[in-house]
Amino acid sequence: MEIIRIVILTLSALMLVFVGIMRLSNPIKTYLKSSGIRLENDTSLLNEMRGVAAVMLCAGIIILLGTFIEKLTFNSHLVASLIFLGFAIGRLISLKADGKPSKQITQGILFEIILGVANAFCLINVLGQV
Repeated sequence: MEIIRIVILTLSALMLVFVGIMRLSNPIKTYLKSSGIRLENDTSLLNEMRGVAAVMLCAGIIILLGTFIEKLTFNSHLVASLIFLGFAIGRLISLKADGKPSKQITQGILFEIILGVANAFCLINVLGQV
């Protein structure tokens, strides 16, 4: 089970760190390329986008630390579960309220659900070992 936890944490961390860095450094280009969303050069909008990107980056770093520091494994799975399931729940609510998003975003929802459930499973497993 230890290897599975490390793989899940590593995948979760790398995804959040990569997306966080890309969206923080160039949100207009990154959103267009990865989601098909055309952002306007609006200072307030870009500020919001970079804020969320920084949260994703920091969460990714915390999750990655859990692969190296055993005392942080529980916290890493908890953060990853909250981030991925939180995004998935928000997107599913939007799917119902706003309609179907682009193909890229729909694929993102699937990854968020898979990683969120995988991290929740590992979190429950870690709790069982205590």
